[in-house]
Amino acid sequence: MAAKKKEVVLQITINSQEVWEEMLYLKGLIVVDAFQAWCGPCKTVVDLFRKIRNEVGSDLLHFAVAEVDSIDALEKYRGKCEPVFLFYAGGELVAVVRGANAPLLQKTILEQLAVERKFLEHGGERVVVQDRASSKEERNMAALQEEHREGQMGKVGTAVGCSLCLLLKLEP
Repeated sequence: MAAKKKEVVLQITINSQEVWEEMLYLKGLIVVDAFQAWCGPCKTVVDLFRKIRNEVGSDLLHFAVAEVDSIDALEKYRGKCEPVFLFYAGGELVAVVRGANAPLLQKTILEQLAVERKFLEHGGERVVVQDRASSKEERNMAALQEEHREGQMGKVGTAVGCSLCLLLKLEP
């Protein structure tokens, strides 16, 4: 009788603050899909993660899904519907990718994994990032302002949304 293959878990499920804190100190790079309970983790990137895992085959690369509603450390990501991927190494946030942009995710994973390998082999200092988890409206406005500065307003193919709110004071 043939032996059953042991199924390798691709993504660690993090659903409590305690599991979150344990996960942060895994050796290597941890890529976390931070999601809302009502929308679930990003399913479109699972195949990409599987492909990268098969190509890289590293014990230093970990994938996780984390429900932001049950993890205090991820409170600033609550109420967002855009996928957010957080990259941790040595318990520190080293990169953030917003949106299910497969080429950018792959590039960031491979770059950050190379940086982590170099850090573990030679030491040094990690480059830590601060993510203020800005609102979608703030990011859209910043993108619109940047586009305006570059003189690209009105070009076909621009995909910047903008919310505008006018407050009027009505005198009685």
